[in-house]
Amino acid sequence: MKNFLFSTLLFLMANLIYSQEKGLSNGEYLSLEEKARGFINSNVDSSFTCANKIEKSSNSLHKAFAKGLKSYLYQIKGDTLQSNFYYKQAFNFLDKSLASNEKVRIHSILLNYGGLINWKREKLNEALLKYKKARKLSEQIDDFKQILKTDSNSALIYSQVGNNKLAISILKNSNRILDSNEFKFTEEDFFNNKSTLFLNLGYAYYKIHSDKKSEVAVLDSALYYYKKTITFSKNLNNNKLSAQNNIATIYYLKKNYKEAEKIYFDILSFSKENNSSRTFYNTTFNLGELYYEMKQYEKAEACFQKVDSIYNKDALGELEYIKSNYYQAKLFDLKNDPENALHHSTIYLSKREEFESKLNQNKIDVNFDIESLMIKKDMDEIQDKYKDIWLFKRILYGFIIAVFLFLVGYLLKTIREKKLIDAKVQQLISEFSATNKESELLLDTKIEEITLKEQIVKSSQSINIDDVKEEEIVKKLLILEKKLFYLNPDFNQQTVAKKIKTNTTYLSYIVNKRFGKTFSEYANELKINYIIKEIINNPTYRKYSTQALAESVGFKNAISFSKSFNKRTGVTPAQFIKRLD
Repeated sequence: MKNFLFSTLLFLMANLIYSQEKGLSNGEYLSLEEKARGFINSNVDSSFTCANKIEKSSNSLHKAFAKGLKSYLYQIKGDTLQSNFYYKQAFNFLDKSLASNEKVRIHSILLNYGGLINWKREKLNEALLKYKKARKLSEQIDDFKQILKTDSNSALIYSQVGNNKLAISILKNSNRILDSNEFKFTEEDFFNNKSTLFLNLGYAYYKIHSDKKSEVAVLDSALYYYKKTITFSKNLNNNKLSAQNNIATIYYLKKNYKEAEKIYFDILSFSKENNSSRTFYNTTFNLGELYYEMKQYEKAEACFQKVDSIYNKDALGELEYIKSNYYQAKLFDLKNDPENALHHSTIYLSKREEFESKLNQNKIDVNFDIESLMIKKDMDEIQDKYKDIWLFKRILYGFIIAVFLFLVGYLLKTIREKKLIDAKVQQLISEFSATNKESELLLDTKIEEITLKEQIVKSSQSINIDDVKEEEIVKKLLILEKKLFYLNPDFNQQTVAKKIKTNTTYLSYIVNKRFGKTFSEYANELKINYIIKEIINNPTYRKYSTQALAESVGFKNAISFSKSFNKRTGVTPAQFIKRLD
């Protein structure tokens, strides 16, 4: 009898367990999945309930989805250990499933949840990598709904790191895809996607202003998209509250303080009624910042103290807590309360350092804007003011001395350069002070010497034809020099070779042998020597522009002329003329 009762009990327990773990039909599963995902941003507990129902299914893919969703939900609640546990389990069940499009879809969803978990943990690079992997999987099966989600999440990160134009481009493209496929969504899902897209677009435009400060016009674009967010947030209270909060902040930036204050109060009331602690916390900080700007310091102080109290209790947004201490340090400085000013500035500086360190560990290339630099400067000034006021003076004196030494060094360098230029110009004046007539006599003498040498060579019994030819070419070159042929713009190797009836190769050889330079160097030197001599001896040339000087000696442009002039003289044409005047 006892055995019979025991067997019956085992049978009933087995039936109970089996009834609790059964397969869900495709329709049942998809309905629960849609509800579970829809509740994520509005009611985490309801999303948990749906996930628990799916988890009881005997289907491995259903279990994988449920475990993955719960891992993200636990992360939202701040339970990292449970989040890690369920995320690992999700992939264990995924690995048990056979290859299929549904497996690819669930894999993409799990990677997206993994990215969201990393994003919550401020590991933005890791999050972005998961989103990219998720998108590739969704592309394989043309799952554009999931592509929209991963793109929207990626765009949010791009905005966070300052790449707002890329974020806006991605989000606007997603919006076009959503509009063209509206019939494939339920009304609720369509509205939810629109709400998130517009919220992220508003954030991207707001970030442009936040990063650059000068672009005030983009605030109107941000305001437009935040208002659109509210229109499509029928089922997403969190999105609606975020949009309202940001609208109030924009009014505050536009100095419409009364409207901003009114909206902040509405959000505080709603978030308190709905136990939305994160929104309440953020809005309290925003209201404090508004009161500080309005110079209502007592109200501002009350808000910032409330922020500190919530942070110390629930460890919510760290950035609000850091900035709250910044403002409190400023407030106590205004009150001439050194003890509290030092206390809050110390918290600010230490927490800010931790915050920056965390960003560096995540390999995020984030540069704080001018405002954050000014904030840090303010905090350093408060520290210096009460700890070692003389340190500031010493630094100031050191800076003044450094500037003085720099100016003295710069002045000495300028004087030295001026002396060098004067010496070079004086040397050139001495070298080229001869008149054109004297120069022509020197050239005639050279030509006569070559003619005489030719006659001696020809009368010699052992005549070297190459020597005769070489002297003949040099003589012709000197004649061209005398005729100032080198001032022509077409004075080049080809033209000269043709003129003196030889080839360019031999001409190049002779010039290199006799003058120790290339033909181009030889030609440029003739031109530059001529213009130097004219500038020295002919005051009219000193009135010419650099371009006019260049053209007068056959250069096609002022740049190449200036380079050649500087190479020959060590000074620019303008410096040379200035010293002569």
